[in-house]
Amino acid sequence: MQTVSVQEAKNNARALLLDVRTPAEYKEVHTADALLRPLAELHPATLAELAANRPIYILCRTGNRARQAAERLQKSGVTDVAVIEGGIEAWQAAGLPVVRGRKTMSLERQVRIAAGALVLTGMILGFLLHPCFFVIPTFVGTGLILPVLPSGVAWECSLPECPGTRALPRS
Repeated sequence: MQTVSVQEAKNNARALLLDVRTPAEYKEVHTADALLRPLAELHPATLAELAANRPIYILCRTGNRARQAAERLQKSGVTDVAVIEGGIEAWQAAGLPVVRGRKTMSLERQVRIAAGALVLTGMILGFLLHPCFFVIPTFVGTGLILPVLPSGVAWECSLPECPGTRALPRS
């Protein structure tokens, strides 16, 4: 798989710069010329039309999702594809210009806060009102443990891919 440095990507004005991070990550920080196409919503045929004989340089946060996107594009016949080494983190570290938006809380952090609040509430209510409230932290704990067990199939999908958690398409 072909890779390019952040400096090479910045200097090639002809290339289509493709950002495959989530919309929340993109809003937080992105390059001025990047086209947002989250990995989960990547359609190689559409990108081939957009690129129109230009190289496609793909970036994400550090490079992992960009590699997945590049593989998907190459399997569909798009050949002039390269991954930007180090992603947006390397871009920022090199001092290249970025557009900064509002920092958003990650989905994982939101889930942790909600789970912690439920456990704390269940414990307080269990001690102060009635022991039946201890069922709340029990369910939360079970819900957190089951997905990481090898045979646990309770939550097969990752949160960003679950129905209702994807960003709506732009009109």
